[in-house]
Amino acid sequence: MKQALILVFTSILLFSCAKTGSVVPSVPVNFRITKTDPRVQALTAAGGAVTISGVGVAGIIIYRRFDGAYVAYDRCSSYQPEKLCAVNLDDNGLTATDPCSGSKFSLEDGSPVKAPASKYLRSYLVNTTQFEIFVSN
Repeated sequence: MKQALILVFTSILLFSCAKTGSVVPSVPVNFRITKTDPRVQALTAAGGAVTISGVGVAGIIIYRRFDGAYVAYDRCSSYQPEKLCAVNLDDNGLTATDPCSGSKFSLEDGSPVKAPASKYLRSYLVNTTQFEIFVSN
C-alpha cells in the first residue's frame, strides 16, 4: 500500500510539472568577483562577456551592455532545459548559441533571436561596486 501511494504521488508530480512547460531550474546563486580578476578582464569594455563555471545550473554569462550596465544569465539553454545544454558565447560578442539546438540568444536582454528557442535565458540580479561584481537571485 505504501509503495502504491508513493507511485501515485510521484506520477502526479511528474505529470503536473510537464503541464507548466520546461523551464530552467531555479538554483541558489550568490557569486562575487573582483573587477581586477583576470577571468573578467573582457568586462572592462562595453560589449564584453565572460563565462563562469560552477555557478547556476550550467554556469553563468556576465555581459557588459553598451550602456555600461552588467547583466548575468544562466548558461543553461531555455530550449529543452532538461538537457542542461550550456550556451556558448559567439565570436560577434552580441549573442550566445545553444550547441544542442542551434538556438541563439541576445546578450543585451537574454531574448531568443533564432528558433527553435522561444523563451529568454534565465537572468540573475547584478549589483556592482567600484571594485566588485555581485550576481545573485
